[in-house]
Amino acid sequence: MREPTILHQTEDIYYPFLAVVGVLVNSVAILILSRGKCGLSKCITHYLVAMAVADLLVVFTDVILFTVFPFHFPDTYLNTTPALSLLHVLLYAATDISVWFTVVFTFDRFVAICCQKLKTKYCTEKTVNVVITTVSVLFCLKSVPWYFVYEPECIINNVPWGVLVSLSYYTESAWVAFHSLSIILTPFFPFVLILLLNALTVRHILVANRVRRKLLDHSKNENHTDPEMENRRKSIILLFTISGSFILLWMTNVACFLYVRFANIKNYRHPHDPAYIAEQSGYMLQLLSTCTNTCIYAVTQTKFREQLKNAVKYPFTVIVKLVK
Repeated sequence: MREPTILHQTEDIYYPFLAVVGVLVNSVAILILSRGKCGLSKCITHYLVAMAVADLLVVFTDVILFTVFPFHFPDTYLNTTPALSLLHVLLYAATDISVWFTVVFTFDRFVAICCQKLKTKYCTEKTVNVVITTVSVLFCLKSVPWYFVYEPECIINNVPWGVLVSLSYYTESAWVAFHSLSIILTPFFPFVLILLLNALTVRHILVANRVRRKLLDHSKNENHTDPEMENRRKSIILLFTISGSFILLWMTNVACFLYVRFANIKNYRHPHDPAYIAEQSGYMLQLLSTCTNTCIYAVTQTKFREQLKNAVKYPFTVIVKLVK
């Protein structure tokens, strides 16, 4: 039995709640976006649907199967070594794919806004499908070695239970290189790419808007409107809220990892240790990122809100019709 600290009591409430909310909001996002009635381009819609599917997989693997289910049902087959090893593969694959879908979406919007010559070739439905498929396959293959990282914690009646990280993972050069590559690919490289692409996008927007304002100031039509700038503004809001949310919610986890590594802290698993509390809090915020995109769509996209309202009203409308 673990010590009933405030952190653990919070986790006992937080993770089941996150599981319910995560499944609900991502399922709703997939259903609404898949209909293609939100006024978004097919490229954006494909990326947003893919991101919602990836987030839903993270909720199933990391929150439900890895965190909630074993706590409430500790003696099921899911706690055997083969099942836990496979679950780690699925968990890491889903997390990597979720993170990198955010990266490729950010790059797609960077090309659409800043690279007009490349836009016509890159920002197409075919390219989106190729990118999504490639990212999914690569990170599924990259996650396979995680199955061989763990060894049984104990063996009961010839059945291996639980998992422990094998000693070779810390000593053999191949495993050390694999661990370093995993850390670089998720989340450090995505952090750098998203920040860089957003910075370049902002710089391009500021320059382009300055030029367009000068041209519009010389226009004779005083009541002019600029639909291009309006469409660009909506696209930018969607891009920056999604990527900004990712950065903010992963920041604590990344900062804790860097602190533990550079401070050379090895034993910080006591529930009252500030480093442990910060690490677990960062993990909780990281998983919260699987639920935020749907809220972002609802806040920033008018047509998405309309579709969401229609979806909420639909069951009541059907009931009223049946009663009449």
